[in-house]
Amino acid sequence: MYKSFAIITIVAVYILILVGGIVRATGSGMGCPDWPKCFGTWIPPTSVEQLPGNYQEVFGEKLKGEVEFSAVKTWTEYINRLLGVLIGFFIFITLVLSFKEYRGRGTGVIKYSLIAFFLVGAQGFLGSIVVSTELHPGLVSVHMLVAIVIVLCLIYALFLAYRNDSKVVMAENRSLRFLALILLILSVGQLVLGTQIREMVDKLSFGHQPRSEWVDSLLGGQFFIHIFLGIVLLGVHVVFYRGGRKVLSSWGLGILKTLLAVVILEFIFGAILGVFNIPAFAQPIHLTFATLIIGLQFALFLVFGKSKVSLN
Repeated sequence: MYKSFAIITIVAVYILILVGGIVRATGSGMGCPDWPKCFGTWIPPTSVEQLPGNYQEVFGEKLKGEVEFSAVKTWTEYINRLLGVLIGFFIFITLVLSFKEYRGRGTGVIKYSLIAFFLVGAQGFLGSIVVSTELHPGLVSVHMLVAIVIVLCLIYALFLAYRNDSKVVMAENRSLRFLALILLILSVGQLVLGTQIREMVDKLSFGHQPRSEWVDSLLGGQFFIHIFLGIVLLGVHVVFYRGGRKVLSSWGLGILKTLLAVVILEFIFGAILGVFNIPAFAQPIHLTFATLIIGLQFALFLVFGKSKVSLN
């Protein structure tokens, strides 16, 4: 039961990351200018008629220059918040199941489920700070990075659960494990670099600069490093795949194939962003693929580990 629900929870967190990316790409982050309520109510309005006549004066400074109320942006952000609460419940249930099934025989499962639970609470608090600071770029990026740490904790707890039940076949290989670690570090660096570029995009969007001019405004060191590192990561992943497919079982090979496919898709969507002036639809997909890559790399890093490890 724990393993099945942990998988569901991990998938749900990735869905939340995708929705968070949609919120950011559509400029809906301040669709609800207050927290935890939205326009002072628990259920947000669907039309401007449901707001007080002076709402622009009351909430104007927090609407990031928006002149008119946008029901689409408000409900996009509200759904994002509801999903965040749902994820909190999912992780709590995962924690309860870890105690129920692994108490006394798999403390690592419990420990990392507990860490994920505490982090999701901290994530909710951080979300309130993001709103109160009116989408401070650095805090928005930290908010996303914490979500990734939560995913990695859940993946590690799930891995330990499978190991504890002897249902995962290890493929001990120091060279591939080291390469997986290098890829993981580079991908995290690439993600951080991408968030910095994303912060530049946010400034351009809030400044009402036409989207067609965004790429030209971004041309510079960070942008070109991001492109170069993306090409390097694609090539190294091909090498990683060629080596990994020779030693992995069908279970691990499935993860490896998925990783390579997602890396290729990530590269394609990165090219779409650069060539077609950062279309909004591609931004959340690009972000979600980036976080999914890190999760898959981490899973393979674990699979290539030592055959005998302490689970406590």
